[in-house]
Amino acid sequence: MTSNSVCIKTIRLNKVFGLVQAVRDLDLDVPCGTRFGFLGPNGAGKTTTVRMLAGLLKPTSGSAEVCGLDIGTQRDDIKTVTALLPETAGLYSKLSAVEFLKFVGALKGMGGSVLDHRIQKLLSMLGLEGRQDDLLESYSSGMKQKVLVASTLLSEPKLVFLDEPTARLDPSTAVLVKDLILALAEETSTTFFICTHQTSFAEEVCDVIGLLVGGQLVTVGPPGSIVESVGAHDLEDAYLRIVGGKVDREKLLSWR
Repeated sequence: MTSNSVCIKTIRLNKVFGLVQAVRDLDLDVPCGTRFGFLGPNGAGKTTTVRMLAGLLKPTSGSAEVCGLDIGTQRDDIKTVTALLPETAGLYSKLSAVEFLKFVGALKGMGGSVLDHRIQKLLSMLGLEGRQDDLLESYSSGMKQKVLVASTLLSEPKLVFLDEPTARLDPSTAVLVKDLILALAEETSTTFFICTHQTSFAEEVCDVIGLLVGGQLVTVGPPGSIVESVGAHDLEDAYLRIVGGKVDREKLLSWR
């Protein structure tokens, strides 16, 4: 459900770590309700961008608004209306799934029957209702990722940042997460900002793609438009043409 309002707006956003410029003059508009995919190689600046937008990291220069809030002066307010699932999120292994989600809910000011209902609904959607009272230390990595996804969606945030949400999931669970994102986007006005290396996932889930290389946004648009603009077969082919790294099979096999 996309509205005409802008959920994320950055103007010449920069982040420098010493001699390294991680994000360079980022100008980006993400409409509310969009499933925005942020693609780029390792070290491109994707996670740094997310950390700035989520209120966890101060920019070196430039400005940005998230859900109408300034990332420089309203960082705490941003944290109340957004949610972030980092690539290496942690869990309390001595808690059950229900206990962990109640703990997360309490941190967000949730409680009572509303929280209980939300927890049960999410665990059911993710296929964890039969294991909800087992300690998280007994969960597989894929099951733990499901719990982390549930914790991210628990407070029904306006904007969700997902950093490699399917990185540790088996194919069937990755499909479930994809379908969950699509269903939530269809039924609510939630905006998803998804960092991923998986071009197939981005092509299936995202309606807008931004490609970051060396801290700079080099292209942005619907996946089909990006593919067409470089005469590629699909988004993976377009990504390799833009970023580089396409394998020369003849040279690779020339040793024979």
